[in-house]
Amino acid sequence: MIAIRSEREIDLLRQANAIVVAVHEALREMVRPGVRTRELDAVAEEIIRDSGATPAFKGYHGYPASTCISVEEEVVHGIPGERMLEEGQIVSIDVGACYKGYFGDAAVTWPCGEVDSARRRLLKMTDLALSRAVRAAKTGNFLNDIGRAVEGTCEPAGLGVVRDFVGHGIGTQMHEEPQVANFDTGERGPRLKPGMVLAIEPMINVGTHRVRVLADGWTAVTRDGKPSAHFEHSLVVRDEGGEILSRSLICPWGVRED
Repeated sequence: MIAIRSEREIDLLRQANAIVVAVHEALREMVRPGVRTRELDAVAEEIIRDSGATPAFKGYHGYPASTCISVEEEVVHGIPGERMLEEGQIVSIDVGACYKGYFGDAAVTWPCGEVDSARRRLLKMTDLALSRAVRAAKTGNFLNDIGRAVEGTCEPAGLGVVRDFVGHGIGTQMHEEPQVANFDTGERGPRLKPGMVLAIEPMINVGTHRVRVLADGWTAVTRDGKPSAHFEHSLVVRDEGGEILSRSLICPWGVRED
């Protein structure tokens, strides 16, 4: 069953997402050559705990870190560690926090220094796909309209839309119903109602949409080794479109068609 959240609950979700945003704003300044991914994770955990929240990812099904940091060909669930960032890479950072029993979740992919035109285009198109998906998350639309918005943005541009991982409902659990595909499933799915809270997260590849999971059991990478981008917002369905709960998160490319 898909939960319908009250305005009181939505305000708590907004507060949880504000903590996630604070983490992203701090880590954005740290994404530069020579920084190790474990350093980013340590700062994220400190901010989350100092805010009176807990890291939503740490310990989840045994996941060992507070953030997921996925570099270059890593699509999602990259485990922070000794990897050192290099000039020209793209770095996806996924952050979750639990505050007063409610969850926030958002992801951004940042350039590390100067990146080439293919990576810049990937980031712009993935961000644009998320923006269009947010607009599709409005009262009266169907769940599949969200996936169609992502697919319709990225596939005509020759990009691969990941199918193995999807978005989700979010609230008092990090992952709730429904699953939110980033592609046209062929079924319209449930009608969207005001108060539904969704985490929409397109994962888009320069090449094939196919992925594989590494031996660590977590890190998903592109099968062809080409770069991948990941953008995510938590939002509440409204009559005019999705209200972004992580709303102060800076759009790095300025291409959203708001």
